[in-house]
Amino acid sequence: MGNVTYFYFMLFENLGYIKYALFSLGFILYCAIIVFNALVILAIYLERTMHQPMYLLISCLSINSVYGTAVFFPRVLADLLSDTHIISIEACLLQSFVIYSYTANEVIILMLMALDRFVAISKPLQYHSLITPKVLTVLLVIICMYSMITLGTAVVFAANLTMCGNKLWKVYCHNYEIVKLSCEKSFINNFLGMFILVTVVFIPLSFILYSYIQILIICQKSSAQFKSKAYQTCIPHIVVLLNFSVSIITEVILSRVVNLEIPIGLTIALSLEFLIVPPILNPIVYALNMPDIRKKILLLIKASN
Repeated sequence: MGNVTYFYFMLFENLGYIKYALFSLGFILYCAIIVFNALVILAIYLERTMHQPMYLLISCLSINSVYGTAVFFPRVLADLLSDTHIISIEACLLQSFVIYSYTANEVIILMLMALDRFVAISKPLQYHSLITPKVLTVLLVIICMYSMITLGTAVVFAANLTMCGNKLWKVYCHNYEIVKLSCEKSFINNFLGMFILVTVVFIPLSFILYSYIQILIICQKSSAQFKSKAYQTCIPHIVVLLNFSVSIITEVILSRVVNLEIPIGLTIALSLEFLIVPPILNPIVYALNMPDIRKKILLLIKASN
């Protein structure tokens, strides 16, 4: 990377006293994310009747939320209170990799949730033989390994670029922003970035959309009782999916597709939505809509008092 050994986070400059309000808000949000997701993970882990594919995937979603936010919130909170807003190249690349892998993992888990619901509704008699914890674990490991390898390759390519600048107009490390600081026009990095975007995000999202459309078609041909039960199990997943899809598409548009003339504050808020809203919304949605999880969480809260 030439003589560049660190990057500046330019958006933390000249915040004034508002940085203390942002720090307080960020700290409260991070604590809420940790507590809410920990309650969901504990509820599913401690209740043996919930050791089923659908609940295991919900717990994976919460684990992934904790994983992704662990490299974002502590760093941002420290930068808000710091007078210097620099990060080493190694730490920046690591943060970029973790945030990207968090995003890929989220899409993978949502895709497996869609598969789980599709099989449960289209083949209810064969469901327990087709979708087992072992089958889901194997699928999760294989797909996650693919995304980790491709994302790791993109980070390695970015690490070998020669930098002509070190100013990042983000509040976190973003691989595409790092590539844009390169002195050289890297066709390989741009192609790899688009390849990963298509194979890790858009193809799984297309499969998810197809699965839920098929579920909707099946429900329209079924009895009112079957339709009600199917919708009850699918709606939480669809809410989570829609929220994350809008978040990630917004981030892609803001960072890669166009340079929109909108206020910088709004741009930052929209670009951070995929890192803030899903991790706090997901456990709330499942706790409110899944009676088994809600009951177990209430028991855990009562037991702690």
